[in-house]
Amino acid sequence: MAGRTNAQIAEALATLAGIMARDHQPGREDEARLERFMKHEPPTFTGGYNPNGAVKWLEEVEIIFEAMRCTEEDKTSLGSYMLREEA
Repeated sequence: MAGRTNAQIAEALATLAGIMARDHQPGREDEARLERFMKHEPPTFTGGYNPNGAVKWLEEVEIIFEAMRCTEEDKTSLGSYMLREEA
């Protein structure tokens, strides 16, 4: 950064801060996580009396959770997003 003035450095830092703020908007991380999850084409679970279907569904989404390195909180929100009807 030799030869740069304080004003140039401040302007560069302000630009960088603006980029970071835009990319880290509240809720954007959750949206990006959901987008990544959906790219894995997770199965939906419609419920009813289907113990074998429930186990198979859980095993399939757990594989995705493992690949994404989800926290327990993320597993809850992403998994519940895939529940439908009586589930």
